Amino acid sequence: MTTAQPGLAAAADAPSPYSYAEDATTVEGAAGSTGAVRLAAGKTYRSSIGPGGKLYFRLDLGAAANAYVSATAVPEPGAAVGSADGVRVSLQDADAHRCSYETARFGPTRSGHPVTAWASREVGSDEYMCQGAGVYYVVVERVGSVTGTGIGPGASTGSASSAGSSAASGSVAGSPSKDASEEWGLELGFVSEPAVTKGGPTTAPQSWNSASPDAVSGDPEPRRGGSGFATASPLAEGVWQDEAGIRAGETLFYKVPVGWGQQLHATAELGSTTEGDGYVGNAFVMSLYNPVRGSVDDRTANYGGDQRSVALDPLPPVAYENRFSHDEEVGGMRFAGWYYLALHLGAPVAARFGDEPVGLTLRVRLEGEAGAGPGYLGASEPRGVFEVTEGDRQAAEDGTTGETLEGGAGGGGDDGDTGSTSEGEGSGNSSGSGDQRLAMTVVAAGGIGTGSLLVLGLLVWTVVARRRAPAATEPEGPRPGTAARGRHGVSRGR
Repeated sequence: MTTAQPGLAAAADAPSPYSYAEDATTVEGAAGSTGAVRLAAGKTYRSSIGPGGKLYFRLDLGAAANAYVSATAVPEPGAAVGSADGVRVSLQDADAHRCSYETARFGPTRSGHPVTAWASREVGSDEYMCQGAGVYYVVVERVGSVTGTGIGPGASTGSASSAGSSAASGSVAGSPSKDASEEWGLELGFVSEPAVTKGGPTTAPQSWNSASPDAVSGDPEPRRGGSGFATASPLAEGVWQDEAGIRAGETLFYKVPVGWGQQLHATAELGSTTEGDGYVGNAFVMSLYNPVRGSVDDRTANYGGDQRSVALDPLPPVAYENRFSHDEEVGGMRFAGWYYLALHLGAPVAARFGDEPVGLTLRVRLEGEAGAGPGYLGASEPRGVFEVTEGDRQAAEDGTTGETLEGGAGGGGDDGDTGSTSEGEGSGNSSGSGDQRLAMTVVAAGGIGTGSLLVLGLLVWTVVARRRAPAATEPEGPRPGTAARGRHGVSRGR
């Protein structure tokens, strides 16, 4: 499945609203476990949560597969937020034992924008709890102050602490703050990972190349960022520049296909400006999420009108056994697939430097040859989410999107337990597949003569055939990972 890139025209005027998955199913969270709506693996859902809200959703899990759930909280543009405000997601069994949880907060930018947290049920991770088949519950909580005055980065229930994770479009620069009592939108994802063949590693890698590589150089190619996970703009290795720039209060999404055994490096650069003066602390945030939208790392930078850069920590090569590490950055690099970069420029930048966009450049490097996966004993839901195909790599080169969570996981039908489907609501940046766009080109060419139309039709047939060719099998195995390091970002517990 391919979708069009977000339009440049919309981004030229103001930060775009968050783009939900077009085929997300709208559901209502229950106030308690009784009556909780069932979420199906491989689908994406849309809901909402009020201040102090605590919502329940139900999962029916087997005894073999791992389950990963994510929740992206989406405040209204201009919503008042504090650094400790955010969202917590936990996965619990029928006896209220927490399998795992995570809290994601707006952090020191104090800029209203969607934040994403994840939780999981992992088979074999606990001797007593969360291992059997049965009913489980996803609990989504809105945390922090209810007034949006900014109560500071205090700890929350459990081991949660403040975080600077970011994930989508936020406050419109220059707009008045809105009351924090308003509801936030929610985008929920549920991914199932099958069991693997026995005999593989069961401990985290102890060493890997943790040196920062030389920055990718060369002339940048244009690539406009998306305004949500569903419209993230794909990037290959290279230098990429957003011609429209990034506005204060805006978050842009990109994604990189990372194969088993490959190591991802990314740097984002803000351009200089001649407008305004002053200094904004923690103005720019770059966050990395894995294929199930689980947080891996986030870095922040101050901005004073001169060019600034921010780079991810050196991360281990993607390997199944990374999940056995106690380091959250290492543990997040456990799957092959699309890795998401979310870049947020804080709304306070507008007060110092105006509403005009700031230049944005990304430098992406992939080290190592892609190898074979761990030997899954079945298919993931959605299918293919933990693999990288030649089609994915080509999509990253030419800028069309590939099969990801929002494609295979998009809840396009009614599973009997959910609400009605919300087609396209709030996701105006996606406009259909690449094949559809090519077909529309042929139709539009009707006025230029039959001969030209036939030539265009042949071109469409050739391109579509190439896109649908099966991907080659990757030959090599994953490389080892590294020893644990500290982590800056969201807090996670078990």
